[in-house]
This record gives sequence, C-alpha cells and structure tokens, in this order.
Amino acid sequence: MVEDVELNRLFWHSRRGMLELDVLLVPFVKEVYPTLDKVDRDLYVRLLTCEDQDMFGWFMQRGESQDPELQRMVRMILDRVQPK
Repeated sequence: MVEDVELNRLFWHSRRGMLELDVLLVPFVKEVYPTLDKVDRDLYVRLLTCEDQDMFGWFMQRGESQDPELQRMVRMILDRVQPK
C-alpha cells in the first residue's frame, strides 16, 4: 500500500513546470502509481530523476531512452493517454 506522504511527495516531484510533462505525470501519479507493483513504483521514481528535456523528447516520441526499463515506463504513461 502506498502511503499518503509518499504520494504527496511524488505529486510535487511530478510537477515539472513544463505543461506537457505535468499533464502526463501528475494524473499518472494520482491515478495509476498506487496500483503499481514495487518494481514499477521504483522505476517511476527513477524516471523522475531524469532531465526534463530528455523526458519531453521521450513523451513527444522524438526519441527513446537508452534504458529499456525507463522506456517501458514512458510507454506505460503514454498508453494511458493514447490507448492502442
């Protein structure tokens, strides 16, 4: 179970100050993050350590992360808003 303190902290870390990232990350952390397993929760936290410009490129599908696990998390977030 995810604690409220953890969710609040991640909510604020998910607010990047770049609208394109905020509209993807903030709803994801509120609605999906609590349902993720420990591995994927840790992966989301690792994604948040990446540079905004890198994430912007990945989410706008202008490039992919060199890390396949991070790219899987990017795809998970994108699939939520762009179902196949």
